[in-house]
Amino acid sequence: GVRQAGKKVQDLVVKYSLEEEPVLLTGETGVGKNHIAALIHRYSGRKGKFVIVDTPNIDANLFESKLFGHKKGAFTDAKFAKTGLVEEAKKGTLFLDEITEVPLFIQAKLLRFLDTRKFYTLGESTEKEADVRIIAATNKKLRAAVEEKEFRQDLYYRLNVLEIKIPPLRERKEDIEQLVLQNEILLRGKEIGPGFWDVF
Repeated sequence: GVRQAGKKVQDLVVKYSLEEEPVLLTGETGVGKNHIAALIHRYSGRKGKFVIVDTPNIDANLFESKLFGHKKGAFTDAKFAKTGLVEEAKKGTLFLDEITEVPLFIQAKLLRFLDTRKFYTLGESTEKEADVRIIAATNKKLRAAVEEKEFRQDLYYRLNVLEIKIPPLRERKEDIEQLVLQNEILLRGKEIGPGFWDVF
């Protein structure tokens, strides 16, 4: 039942962390996909950084330079060169939050990077290479997005190799206590009163 749901996620986190293929995390907003992605990176033993791509908050026009970087003068506002998130995640893990928000033309470049580990920095003519593990997350039905032509089918298949469905907290109540205790600092010194846990 409830306890099984959380246990199954934990088992998959440990198992998948040792793989190289992309991991796809699915589940409602707020189920802790960032936390799970960070755990996979930690267990993977990869030496590089854990880098988050906060997809919904990136301007579509700046997406390519954000991911792959740009050289000085690559476009009007490129006053200096900038390293992309892909390069920052070298030998580490790149976590693409809300993958459906990635613009279609960038999805093609992402697919190419997944297949070859190679990419172009904006304004450069020579390719770069980076060993990066990809974790993607979505709160939407990716298959439906593919049918609506909002998401590339080939990228969907490439990302959906190792999937972890994260059940909502209401189905894994044993995790609530841990989450509250981890975030106790947010209570700003308020005490957790008697009977608090009984509500769950």
